[in-house]
Amino acid sequence: MRGDDVRTLQARRAFLWLWGAVCLLKLALATQLPLFVDEAFYWQEGQHPAWAYSDLPGLTAWLIRVGVEVAGNTHLGVRLPFLLIAAALPWLMVRIVEREFDERSAWLAGSATVLLPLAGTLGLLALPDVPMALATLLCLDAGARLLRTVDYNAALLLALGLAIGALSHYRFIAVIGVGLVALACLPEGRRALRDPRVWIAVAFGAAAWVPLLAWNLDNAEAGLRFQLVDRHPWALHPEGILFLPLQMLLVTPLLFAALLWAAWRTLRGGAAVPRLFALLGGLMVGGFFGLGFFADTERVSFHWPLPGYLALLPLLPALLDAWPRWLRRATWALAAAGLASILGYYLAVSIPGVRAQSAALKWYPSNFAGWSTLAEAVEEARAGMPPETRIVAGNFKIGAELGFALEDPRIPVLDHPLNRAHGRAPQLQLWGLHTRGRSDWGDAPVLLVVGATDVPYRELLQRYQALCQRVGPLPPPRVLNIDHGRQRFLLFALDGATKRGGGACVTPALAWIDAPVGGATVQRPFEVTGWAFKEGVGLYRVEVTLDGEVVAEAEYGLPAPGVAGYWGTSADPSHPDVGFRATVGTDVPLPPGRYWLGLRLHGRDRSVEDWSEQPLLIE
Repeated sequence: MRGDDVRTLQARRAFLWLWGAVCLLKLALATQLPLFVDEAFYWQEGQHPAWAYSDLPGLTAWLIRVGVEVAGNTHLGVRLPFLLIAAALPWLMVRIVEREFDERSAWLAGSATVLLPLAGTLGLLALPDVPMALATLLCLDAGARLLRTVDYNAALLLALGLAIGALSHYRFIAVIGVGLVALACLPEGRRALRDPRVWIAVAFGAAAWVPLLAWNLDNAEAGLRFQLVDRHPWALHPEGILFLPLQMLLVTPLLFAALLWAAWRTLRGGAAVPRLFALLGGLMVGGFFGLGFFADTERVSFHWPLPGYLALLPLLPALLDAWPRWLRRATWALAAAGLASILGYYLAVSIPGVRAQSAALKWYPSNFAGWSTLAEAVEEARAGMPPETRIVAGNFKIGAELGFALEDPRIPVLDHPLNRAHGRAPQLQLWGLHTRGRSDWGDAPVLLVVGATDVPYRELLQRYQALCQRVGPLPPPRVLNIDHGRQRFLLFALDGATKRGGGACVTPALAWIDAPVGGATVQRPFEVTGWAFKEGVGLYRVEVTLDGEVVAEAEYGLPAPGVAGYWGTSADPSHPDVGFRATVGTDVPLPPGRYWLGLRLHGRDRSVEDWSEQPLLIE
């Protein structure tokens, strides 16, 4: 066997092992990983079949509906179609590269598709990026064919890719625009664009946008305004420079450098097809880099350049062959480590104990956390209420996640800033699931489920007061602290007896521990100071807890005039005397170690609320 044949065989075996191992690992993780909030909402969309929705075209919701019909209303059912599509992507890459270059390069490009972290993790979440990646590769394949000769097979492939992309996400418009520019930059591409069969394919792809455009025309362009206007500041901001280090981290540094260098080298001199790949990838990645200085910085956008990286992967094997052996190995090793790190993150998110220990960290995965626990608490609370009790969610996230867990896609949702910030408010209106509050419920009993950590803390009192305006004075809540309160829910059993405006606004308590600060190291005895208040009725007792056990009773009612000044609209009758101080002494049997410091707040309305905890190291 010749040396080239041996190297090809080795590349093929490496690809098969990598592809099989990663697919099996993703399959196992997909059954355990809690649903991300966007997945839950897409599931809800799938339970309300339509051609398009307020946030997306219809394909993602349709795929989820197919998945749950085949595999049941489970995490795997939601994600199964996306896992299958993601598993096919490396093989499609192999097919493209084998035809355009050679077999060994094809297997290497396939392995790179598996190891590229942004591509290798596709399918673990039921998100539109998965069918959009498929559409990108289909268009890439069609474009390469069209440069050689325009025939009906290439035109059909282009039409299919354009249609899938149009049904996947608004963001696919960038792929279309860059593709047309790239073809126009090449003589062979301009020749292809003069063929009517190409424009018939483009027209077919354009027709796939009709349902989305029709939805926008019927709904005051709500989707277009959200995607193109509302979510973006469209003003220059320096955070865009973070694109480079973030992409180097997510793609891995050597692979990121290799892809960009491959694009530059190919553009300086190469055949038509490689130059097409370089143009597509370079313009896509560079375009999103430039867009980052003007576009949305609040929501996740690190995955946007993925279509550009997919276009550059076919160029990678030739570049790596020119690198020293140690550098090639380092590139593959770093890519594998990057993929392992992201899969490891998803594994950690799937383990409740690990999530709980990460409660004090910035990367705490709140959009994955606590939904099954919340569903169990809701079921338990509803069992103790009248049979006709309705569940009402405080925002779209709670409504969608509870809907999936309870198999009820018709849970009404109160108005909330999150509904508008994520473009879901118009869709809830169309489904008739937006509720104004007690004025819509009459005297019916309601179990209201509210998130206490879904708005910035400084806006929490205002949010509670808005709830009072909608539902009346709030009864003592059942507090659900998940992961030491990092994810916090309040369950209110409303019997309908108290009407809107029927009394003073009574809200859940608010508190703060001034000392010791979170993560501090202390020795016993140590003092705990802070403040706490409860709108409308006030508190009469504050207890200090460690790991949920009461270890001290605080002296409550100390002067804290700055609290009322900060909150402004607070009407706790105890202001300004809402401060507390407690001493955790040596009489409490506490061996040295890490503990979670919290508060137990006793309201004059007989409510007992456990406040969120913060880590503390006792020496």
